[in-house]
Amino acid sequence: MSDDGRGIPRGSVSRTARLASLPLGAAGRATLGIGKRLSGRPADAVTAELQQRTAEQLFAVLGQLKGGAMKLGQTLSVFEAAVPDEVAAPYREALVKLQEEAPPMPVRTVHAVLAQQLGGRWRDRFKDFDDAPAAAASIGQVHRATWRDGRDVAVKIQYPGAATALMADLNQLARFARVFAALFPGMDVKPLIAELKARVVEELDYGLEADAQRQFAAAYVGDEQIVVPRVVASAPKVIVSEWLEGTPLSRVISSGSREERDRAGYLLAVLHFSGPERAGLLHADPHPGNFRLLDDGRLGVIDFGATARLPDGHPEPIGRLLRWALAGRADEVLADLRVEGFVRTGVEVDAEAVLNYLRPLLEPIETDSFHFTRAWMQEQAARIADPRNEASRLGRQLNLPPAYLLIHRVTIGSIGVLCQLDSAGDFRSVLAEWLPGFVEK
Repeated sequence: MSDDGRGIPRGSVSRTARLASLPLGAAGRATLGIGKRLSGRPADAVTAELQQRTAEQLFAVLGQLKGGAMKLGQTLSVFEAAVPDEVAAPYREALVKLQEEAPPMPVRTVHAVLAQQLGGRWRDRFKDFDDAPAAAASIGQVHRATWRDGRDVAVKIQYPGAATALMADLNQLARFARVFAALFPGMDVKPLIAELKARVVEELDYGLEADAQRQFAAAYVGDEQIVVPRVVASAPKVIVSEWLEGTPLSRVISSGSREERDRAGYLLAVLHFSGPERAGLLHADPHPGNFRLLDDGRLGVIDFGATARLPDGHPEPIGRLLRWALAGRADEVLADLRVEGFVRTGVEVDAEAVLNYLRPLLEPIETDSFHFTRAWMQEQAARIADPRNEASRLGRQLNLPPAYLLIHRVTIGSIGVLCQLDSAGDFRSVLAEWLPGFVEK
């Protein structure tokens, strides 16, 4: 990527053209597939080849784009476990790459941002700085360095023009949301894009991110399960924090041992439910690129660009509703759902039907042992998404109040990662310890 001297990527001009090529390419491949079918090739073989080619083009485009395209890809990647294997298989490897790979900024641009953010003598603050990026994300990249006191640090640098590019990408991707239906059948991508757009300003403010990281680090200092690197220095477009060595969760997903999978999944659940109680914040970006499994068995958290402020912890009605549902108290469940706005005024639904809709989703916390698998998530997704099912018809009558939207999305995303990990463990005990209302006082 190059820039025009004002910090705006010169490649922005061609972003729309690359995005616009996606539906055209898909149409071309469909035409090719029809021709091959007519020539006698088996339908399954043609379908598999089309899926593979679609995956290659889709992620070749996303991999070239920073900002919104990569952010959307990362957000979607945590839902991959809900997609049947025959559909998801061609995309899985590309999704993992998307989580941790992107074209780097030119070195001169990196130096210019550091000089602007940390001062013209920025090199004096480091003993050593590696110009080659160690990792890349949707709006910035990370460099490894040594701070002046000898500490190994991660230097997160925001791409110049990230705000403009991010909004341009998201606006374009909203127009081409139907392309992603090939990857996630039944999922409406537009609401996800709308949520990402609403959070753009917050995620672009590295000052807010640094504050959230400091808040998490203070809450988990000395913890035996979760480790958060301390912030060493920060500016609006640069964060310097202690380097955290460990195995990326994407690698645990692809080749981790049974012990690593179970440990990582359990600790992700601990982070999700304990964060609001301990730090007043919910970590709101559960994709695997944000986590490391350390050699000492702790879970390292390395990105805090997306957090939700929950100063009073998780809403107590969530725990209470789960407790009622597990106890089979259908009338209490429906009454609380109405109070919280999950069932709108004037909408008539049967209490037992609502309970039957919810109970399969609560299997992970019914007992002290549950194994998250892709097959389980696919079964739940099919049950809820299939318009022929009673569960799907009932689900369309329910409402998701704005106050619960982000919590719901993060919870579902975290469950998706647990299924990718193929993680088993006692998740009920995590809720019993950290979710208000889950245990009757």
